[in-house]
Amino acid sequence: MSLLDRLNQDMKQAMRNKDKDRLTVIRMVKASMQNEAIKLNKSELSEEEELTILSRELKQRKDSLQEFKNADRSDLVDKLQAEIVIVNEYMPEQLSDEELLAIINHAIEETGASSKADMGKVMAAIMPKVKGKADGSLVNKLVQQQLS
Repeated sequence: MSLLDRLNQDMKQAMRNKDKDRLTVIRMVKASMQNEAIKLNKSELSEEEELTILSRELKQRKDSLQEFKNADRSDLVDKLQAEIVIVNEYMPEQLSDEELLAIINHAIEETGASSKADMGKVMAAIMPKVKGKADGSLVNKLVQQQLS
């Protein structure tokens, strides 16, 4: 089942359950997907493109969450945390730290990286493999640790 089909099914269920928060989040994700399809002039998005959109939605919410925490807006923090939980349901299973380290070490060997100056090459090799399965900032931190 494609992500869009799953979103449509969950949207109908949220309507039946009168779950306004879930319905709002699903609608926002669907709108982002439709906007991206229009922008790319496609009728359907690939799985990778859908994953990119989901990752972007999740990152936006996490960034906003941090801003609201800094501004001491607990009302908005709670709302965003609930949204993050809902968006996470559609993300693929996250890689464990051990799996991520194995991918990082393999990429370091492949690229022949030896210092932090080679960080860009390593990140370019890793990110397509872990897209949606690991947080970019965590990957960045682990790569820095491995190269130092």
